[in-house]
Amino acid sequence: MVFHSKQTLEHWVAEFIDARNAGEDIRVAVQDGSGGEDTGLVLIPLTSAPNSVWIEPRESGDDLSWHVFIEPAGETLDLTSFELNALTHELQIAAELCAYLQERSLGHYEPEPTPKSSSSTAE
Repeated sequence: MVFHSKQTLEHWVAEFIDARNAGEDIRVAVQDGSGGEDTGLVLIPLTSAPNSVWIEPRESGDDLSWHVFIEPAGETLDLTSFELNALTHELQIAAELCAYLQERSLGHYEPEPTPKSSSSTAE
């Protein structure tokens, strides 16, 4: 399975923030991969809505595509035009970061994790 380490994702997110000059609160959280890999989950905090938003890759056959997930809120959002504009801006940053991660992932492969017990083999 193709995955990207938390360290790689942190580096890519930092590059995005520096280039875009936005998204300073975006962070990469620890997420254990299905095979025990050191993967990360990209979290985008919203200040204009109570929803949780994150970005993660999904495998589709041999392809890897990044998706934005927006967890539903328990209530109807009641926003002024200014609040809606702010939310739109936050979601636009999430969309741009998703596209950036997709582009950075093309052709990038992490080294396969090695079992910790075999890391000290005799030569």
